[in-house]
Amino acid sequence: MSRDEELIALDRRCLWRPYTSSEDHESRPLFVVDRAEGPWLISADGRRLLDASGSWWCNNLGHGHPRLRRALVDQSERLMHCTLAAATHEPAARLAAELIDVAPEGLSRVFYSDNGSTAVEVALKIAFQYWQQNQQPSRRRFVALPGAYHGDTLGVMSAGAVDAFTAVFRPLLFEVARPSEPVDHDWEPVFGELFSILRERPDEIAAVLVEPVVQGAAGMRAYPAELLAELRRVTEQTGALLIADEVFTGFGRTGPMWGCDHANITPDLVCTAKGLSGGMLPFAATLATERLFDGFRGDKSRALMHGHTFCGNPLGAAVAREVLAIYRDENVIEAARPKAAKVKKAILAMKDIPGVKHPRAVGMCAAFEVGAAGYMGQVGWQISDFAFELGAHLRPLGNTVYIVPPLNVDDADLDRLLEIVRASTERVLLRAS
Repeated sequence: MSRDEELIALDRRCLWRPYTSSEDHESRPLFVVDRAEGPWLISADGRRLLDASGSWWCNNLGHGHPRLRRALVDQSERLMHCTLAAATHEPAARLAAELIDVAPEGLSRVFYSDNGSTAVEVALKIAFQYWQQNQQPSRRRFVALPGAYHGDTLGVMSAGAVDAFTAVFRPLLFEVARPSEPVDHDWEPVFGELFSILRERPDEIAAVLVEPVVQGAAGMRAYPAELLAELRRVTEQTGALLIADEVFTGFGRTGPMWGCDHANITPDLVCTAKGLSGGMLPFAATLATERLFDGFRGDKSRALMHGHTFCGNPLGAAVAREVLAIYRDENVIEAARPKAAKVKKAILAMKDIPGVKHPRAVGMCAAFEVGAAGYMGQVGWQISDFAFELGAHLRPLGNTVYIVPPLNVDDADLDRLLEIVRASTERVLLRAS
């Protein structure tokens, strides 16, 4: 038995992999990754696959950026972990200031956690507790968009609306108000209904939670920035807080540094993870305004009673600081613009393939449909299988095929990825027609 065969056997016998049925766990092909460089996943025998999903949307700078490796090693030689309660350390303190410098203007406080789900969970708790102890306890309800996905803990699952992820847990979740699904990708009626919800009972809404401009797990669905800007105006009019889940859309994925920048707005709370640590470590943050921070002043009963063991972990904070430094020094956002234009041109050209529907691209995020909507669709997985043979690791959202390459991907590697996506899609759809 080879080393890879041994590892696959151990995986199938001992692991419980995420978002994977027991049958798929035991039968679907596995690629054993030995190392990774830039956009490439590499096996022990040297086979290379382009990581089209960014290892779940977090490798905005590719795998193993040399500066991030050094930052991790250097920090490990000084301090790998200590509590952030009644103590502090340089990586956490300096990162907080540096995050505020690049955040939408008006955000001034940083609460650390370890993943996107928790970052959003913290934002929900802040919003709820703020109203409970600041003379408006009737504000207990949350509002979210149709198709929303904000993570897998129970609080954020309540705000989510992707039934494949949440349906079985509905009895455990709290109610969230939500407008209807868009028809033919028309989001204006959706937001019109959302505005009506906010205006009908303004004293009951604690906060609105949205993924700015692009909804990830719903199928990389994009909506106009003008609607996000109008939502900010309506929340200000009605008094509801606005929470922006930038876990996926932040750090240049949709073009500018933050998805909110498309609308030139500052939410009350911003949640970030994934690209924050360059895909190297579990690390997240929730950014808040000074108004919210001031709402927790007083005796100990008014404190935000949330935290976890690795809050502000020095390794994660040091790597995140280096991520921000790389964005500055390598001009990552600007340098990605011509690459994003190339992605958009190639993906929009996919409409020439019979069976491809609604190709779209926002920044370094692109997607198209190859069948009925829904996470359980199988055509996307057929395309994924062919892409695997051609040298790319695609992980579709059912019948939504998408790519999120590194913002700093080499042009030759990007061209190869786009060629593989087209070729594998043609092989499946043209064969079926």
